[in-house]
Amino acid sequence: MDPTDIDLQGTMHLSWKLALAEEFKQPYFRQLSDFVAQERTTKVVYPPAGQVLRAFAVTPLDQVRVVILGQDPYHGPGQAHGLAFSVPPGVALPPSLRNVYAELRADLGACPETGDLTRWAEQGVLLLNTTLTVRQGEPASHQGQGWEQFTNAVIKILNAREKPMVFLLWGRFAQTKAAFIDTSRHVVLMAAHPSPLSATGFFGSKPFSKANVALVETGQEPVVWA
Repeated sequence: MDPTDIDLQGTMHLSWKLALAEEFKQPYFRQLSDFVAQERTTKVVYPPAGQVLRAFAVTPLDQVRVVILGQDPYHGPGQAHGLAFSVPPGVALPPSLRNVYAELRADLGACPETGDLTRWAEQGVLLLNTTLTVRQGEPASHQGQGWEQFTNAVIKILNAREKPMVFLLWGRFAQTKAAFIDTSRHVVLMAAHPSPLSATGFFGSKPFSKANVALVETGQEPVVWA
């Protein structure tokens, strides 16, 4: 099977397929693909097949301006749809996203009307987790299967670009990626994960206004977060 046909890749934008072509050939990625496919035969796995790498479809490589990096997808029914922290229209806000919106309101005075963050992604905000699949009801259940290596490669590809970017690293798993980012060219803003388990360290971090300041300082348009 051609690596670009692997179900995990879904409708990934061509720019990402080309940039990650060598990664898809690596043994670990084939093993990861097989692992997720096998999991789906006996478990409920989120996001649904075809949406796992949706972030790479909505936000082409050359359009990335901001990266929001979390831990792993939502593990409840109907929530994860391939964009970190986002949920489909009509789905109730999970606790982490409620906290993200609380901080956004405190920071900029407004937030989106639904939990669907596709509009952010369309503005060049790559909504990524360190691990991109999960079993229903079992957070962190797909860690250590190869996703971390894959998302390391993604961060390295982004870091290599000359265009300055802002990396929002939320939580300790996300913050391990800081080692791959050249802070002389890019801005790294770290905070606790917005999960209720750690949100005390997230509140007050003002990531949205700080990201926009960094974008403007490098001649880029601010993100319309609300």
